[in-house]
Amino acid sequence: MINDISPATLVPIDSLTPDPANVRRHPDNNLEAIKASLKRFGQQKPIVVDSADIIRAGNGTWAAAKALGWQRIWVIKTALSGGDAVAYAIADNRTAELAQWDSPALADQLAALDSHLQLAAGFTPEEMAALTSDINKASIDDDGEIPLRQVFEVAVECRDEDDQREIYNRLTEEGRKCRVLTI
Repeated sequence: MINDISPATLVPIDSLTPDPANVRRHPDNNLEAIKASLKRFGQQKPIVVDSADIIRAGNGTWAAAKALGWQRIWVIKTALSGGDAVAYAIADNRTAELAQWDSPALADQLAALDSHLQLAAGFTPEEMAALTSDINKASIDDDGEIPLRQVFEVAVECRDEDDQREIYNRLTEEGRKCRVLTI
């Protein structure tokens, strides 16, 4: 295991070279999300460069910062080289890709943010709508039932026990799931 890294330093952005063998692509929507994050939060973690100032992790951050007109960027220099540097670059992207979202918790946290912060977090209004839709679709269990957190109920006040029984029978015959409560 190699753990020889330098402290973070601020360097001229043009002194760095994007990894020419980078296998991770950064389409426009990805760069827009990174730019929104950088605008709102600044650079919260340095990019990783090797001894030749080739970017091994953070090519997208570098491209977004450059597009924003940044003149300097924070870097950490790694001692990794050759196959280790290539494998690290792949691992940096792959390990993040293998993680999974807790979609309901993500939707709750994003819903608590205003639209500007949602965008800075990397989610467009369309993606928010899709996330909510996916959660609603995925929340139907194997029996075709919706979990209690998404059940909508109507309480019906009945005249007496016979009226309650009649309404219960009528609604269950219509295919409604009912439960009887006596208060």
